[in-house]
Amino acid sequence: MATSEELLTARIVCRAVLPVIKVMLEDDPKTAAAFQDTVGKVQFVADDPAGRVGACLCFDKGAFTVLQEIIPDADVTFAFSSVPKMNAFFAGKPVVPALGPLMKGVFGNFGLVVNTVKLMLGLKLLMPTASPKDPVKARLKVKMTLYMISTALSQLNKAGDAEMNKWTAKQPDRIYQWSVDGTDIACYLRIKAGKTKAGRGVYTRRKPFIHMRFAGVEGAIPVLNNEVDSLQAMARGLVVSEGSPEYGAKVGDFMLRIAGLLT
Repeated sequence: MATSEELLTARIVCRAVLPVIKVMLEDDPKTAAAFQDTVGKVQFVADDPAGRVGACLCFDKGAFTVLQEIIPDADVTFAFSSVPKMNAFFAGKPVVPALGPLMKGVFGNFGLVVNTVKLMLGLKLLMPTASPKDPVKARLKVKMTLYMISTALSQLNKAGDAEMNKWTAKQPDRIYQWSVDGTDIACYLRIKAGKTKAGRGVYTRRKPFIHMRFAGVEGAIPVLNNEVDSLQAMARGLVVSEGSPEYGAKVGDFMLRIAGLLT
């Protein structure tokens, strides 16, 4: 049976990692072209004694959604014998669903399988080892990573993580904002009396309690890859954290927690 940490990782994969595929479909011309005429459902499923875990990717001629459930009529299913194996797959480890009983619908949906595998390879941009030099890929990495992090922090709270719940419980209505100078990349986490919600863009209804501003895409990558610590990043001008240093540092700690779960 999967541990609570393994189930938490799977939750973050399904609810925070898989949704950022939408960024690739919207911002990467090659990926958008590959899926512009695609209609299909691809799901990832892990078996566990406590119940199956997974999510389903739904493609509809450029539109994309993620169903947080396991459906009976998916066109392709990537199945794993355990939650840890599915987590390892998304962490870039050499775990591949076998053909046959573990992978339904392959031969009738070969093109969908091939394009889905390419998407999974694209998700490797989230890895701390990825430092793309191509401007399009670099921008994708930063945007996908920040979107994933803000959503993952909210999911950490919604999953009942004790430390996160304690930290959010007594906070009034506060906005934790991330943005990248010189771009339109921005996202936020709203915390209100123990509840959290992630959002895209700049929150305009109130001033952020904490605002982490990255010095462009190139400045954001070494910070997001944990190549430099927060003090070095601020000293080098790679990031500016506006607001309470104490709360800003705590957000950084939770961000490191997310990175640890996913790698």
